[in-house]
Parts: sequence; C-alpha cells; structure tokens
Amino acid sequence: MSWFETDEPGDEAEGGGWYREPGIRRWPLHWEGLYPRERWLWFEQLWSDACALQKRYHLPLRSGWWTDQVQVETLAALAAWVEHYDSGEWDDPPGKLAVLYDPERVALLLRDGTEPFHPDRDRLAFARFLIELGCQPPPDDPKAAVTHGR
Repeated sequence: MSWFETDEPGDEAEGGGWYREPGIRRWPLHWEGLYPRERWLWFEQLWSDACALQKRYHLPLRSGWWTDQVQVETLAALAAWVEHYDSGEWDDPPGKLAVLYDPERVALLLRDGTEPFHPDRDRLAFARFLIELGCQPPPDDPKAAVTHGR
C-alpha cells in the first residue's frame, strides 16, 4: 500500500488519498503499509506534530516515544484531531473543548519512559530508529545525512 493509494473515487487526480484540497493534508494514522520513503516522511511529520503538540498542550513526552506504538498512534490521532480544527474543517465548540480537555487523558498514554523528550538531544536517536525501521530518507534530507555519516 502506498500513502498515495486510495479507494475513494476522484482522489487519483490529486496524487492519491493524501490530499483532497490544496493546503489540507491527509495522512494515514499509522505508518505500516507505507513505502520506505513515505514512512520516513510520515515519521518526520509526526516528529513536527509531536514537538508542536508538546509545546501547545504541555504534553509530557518522553525520550524514545517514537519506539512505543501506543505513543506513536496517540500522537498521530491527536495531531489529526487538532488539524481538523486548526484548518477550519471542523467548527464545533464542544468538539474543540473536548480536544482541550483530552491532553490529561492523552498524557496517561504518553507516560512511559524515564527521560523527558528534548527535540535537539533526541533528534539523532529518532533518525537512527527510522533507518533501523527500514525507512528511507529523501536524498536531499540534511537530517538523514547525520545518521549516515555524511
């Protein structure tokens, strides 16, 4: 399966199921089934989302969250949920309030690990994990060069 494959009619013209409208992203909530380069991009997006969610909602992320499937899926789902409101696609105040109340419950799913997450410190370990997972960085990705010794 590819990130760009879809079962919905009409999505093929826009490069697959990842985009429906310009500026609104669609990405799967799980990385399995994606091609190696797509997996890298998926995790890169999740890294960015996790960093933003940590700051915005004061999430207690731990170093190595990317190695725990429950934490990965939790962050992917929360990022998708928040994106629906941020994009204006969803506009219901009770639903937005639910997002604001849920970080406390989400924090329970993110509690595994002893060291707090620090993006600058943890970046190299994250990239190495992606390579061990079989992800393939884009050829022009400077973040990947560090893990390959370039």
